[in-house]
Amino acid sequence: MILKIINSILILFALFMGTKQGYAMFSGRQEMLDMFGQWGFNKTFLTINGTVTMIAAVMIFFPKTFVWGNFLMAAGILLIICFHLLDRDLEGVLIELPFLIINLIIIYLQHPLKTGAAMSI
Repeated sequence: MILKIINSILILFALFMGTKQGYAMFSGRQEMLDMFGQWGFNKTFLTINGTVTMIAAVMIFFPKTFVWGNFLMAAGILLIICFHLLDRDLEGVLIELPFLIINLIIIYLQHPLKTGAAMSI
């Protein structure tokens, strides 16, 4: 029961962050344009990436699309981590790493509304 509550909080946090960051990319906030621009991505890519991020965040909320949503979110975060590593920007990697780990923990604990999901303490 406690793990389901913790997992629910993590899912809500991932939903919030995915929607927030996805919208920042979708709307073309200057910070996002600067970060992705240094890697050669234009506003069109940023809009598409933001849309995919927001869709992935919503998919996490539903048990049937839970794994796919987490996969898309983790893949997007891993993409950003790889680009930070190419720039040898360890600070950027350390900023993104907790968000990747949260998605992996959420996958491990499974969706709280799925029957038989997450061990109870």
